[in-house]
Amino acid sequence: MAATGTEQQGAKAFYVTTPIYYVNDAPHLGHAYTTVAGDVLTRWHRQRGEKVWFLTGTDEHGQKIMRTAEANGVSPQEWCDKLVEEAWKPLWEHLDIANDDFIRTTQERHTARVQEFVQDLYDKGEIYKGEYEGPYCVGCEEYKSPGDLLDGEGEYAGEKLCPIHKKPVEMLKEENYFFKLSAYGPKLLEHYERHPEFIQPESARNEVVNIVRQGLEDLSISRSTFDWGVKIPWDDKHVIYVWIDALLNYATAVGYGSDQRKFEETFPADVHLVGKDILRFHAVIWPAMLMAQGLPLPGKVAANGWLLVGGEKMSKSNLTGIKPQDLTSHFGVDAYRWYFLRAIAFGQDGSFSWEDFSARYTSELANDYGNLASRVAAMVGKYFGGTLPESTADGEAEQAIKDALATAVAEADRRIGDELDFAGGIAAIFDFVKLVNGYLTEQEPWKVAKDSSDEARARLATILYTAAESLRACAVLLNPVMPRTSRLLWDSLGAEASLGALADQRVQDAGRWGRLPAGSTVTKGEVLFPRLEEPKSA
Repeated sequence: MAATGTEQQGAKAFYVTTPIYYVNDAPHLGHAYTTVAGDVLTRWHRQRGEKVWFLTGTDEHGQKIMRTAEANGVSPQEWCDKLVEEAWKPLWEHLDIANDDFIRTTQERHTARVQEFVQDLYDKGEIYKGEYEGPYCVGCEEYKSPGDLLDGEGEYAGEKLCPIHKKPVEMLKEENYFFKLSAYGPKLLEHYERHPEFIQPESARNEVVNIVRQGLEDLSISRSTFDWGVKIPWDDKHVIYVWIDALLNYATAVGYGSDQRKFEETFPADVHLVGKDILRFHAVIWPAMLMAQGLPLPGKVAANGWLLVGGEKMSKSNLTGIKPQDLTSHFGVDAYRWYFLRAIAFGQDGSFSWEDFSARYTSELANDYGNLASRVAAMVGKYFGGTLPESTADGEAEQAIKDALATAVAEADRRIGDELDFAGGIAAIFDFVKLVNGYLTEQEPWKVAKDSSDEARARLATILYTAAESLRACAVLLNPVMPRTSRLLWDSLGAEASLGALADQRVQDAGRWGRLPAGSTVTKGEVLFPRLEEPKSA
């Protein structure tokens, strides 16, 4: 997305990242949830007129990918190439994700810089050689603490299981290189204390603080039992631990070691969006690595909860993985983007059900919002020939709408743009939509239209202008969430002819009353949210 004229040359970008996703399989709803949240957040900040950089990508090294590729009879690189080009990138395009970059950890722009970073730490004495033995989960690509493991039952009786994947861990013993993570515990605790907003939500912050207070062990940062990874530059018998490799994408993608100007104008991230199961890597290991290298720390690590289906975390390993396309084909892309951020408080676990999605779609999108847009366009067409009339008879009812809009804009801007409270921000906008519906019900323009007096005509014009101007504001506020339908509404209001492209509208201008000029051509375009058809039974 192109920079806007209000962005200052050389200003620090508002930099948001998703995790780079592991390409052992195709993406599911959990991956899309975090990515849509990042897209809405960055679109919102773009509409504030800010310089923005939004990064996503794929994590392509490690033992799990190597084994998956072998099971499919191809090389790891061939497997990654196929998944990225046929599954991951097409889904982000399908969901209207406006990322500025897509980083792959097999790209040379990344691997060379990873080697430089690790070499620097080694030269500074932050890395040493040792030996490690312990339970290892290939699914997590992580050594586990024995106390965290579950006792297996049934086919896994007598074995210890990973608490996340519910699969047996492997006992590994190998010669590794270690990063002196234990030395950074006090510094991390000091940073958490000075920056309470660093880890969100608060429950996640408390969990991390407790982990660090219990004492950190040095971190094994290499593997020598397989070779699918970035080589340790001073010892090519080892590859760099996939998590060290992966975390560095946030630096390598924005010019670390290659484009100092871009790096300074972008790094560090203002917000790292992560799943709560990978919070420790981002809130403990990543800042410790940056401290060791003398680099600035990110502004915020925000952990979203798990999407649950039947009480189970959504993932391929427990058979609750659902393709986003299963939902977008029925509800549409914009409704999909809206639903998960509207229905689930970001940072908390949330249950998904087809029934809840259908009910919310029908009630809020189709009946409240879509029907409002359709009714207003139809009445402007019927009573004023499709030309938006001038408002000349404002009263207390109209002032209440103006005041409510100003409140909704401020509330949504604070919640979405600053607090990552997507559900709260969207709710504020839809409370305003309901208020405008109530205004029309109370004012009864269809009855006012039966009176042909000049006074009644002016009143009718004022009512319809008020409703249309309210929709203009809603199109701006909901554009980051639902860009396709917002554009349809913008076009139907005739707004582009006088106000310009919707993408150029500022959030802060949404509440400036009277921006949609009288005389705009209002047309009844296609239905924003069509009636849902019953899904075909299998």
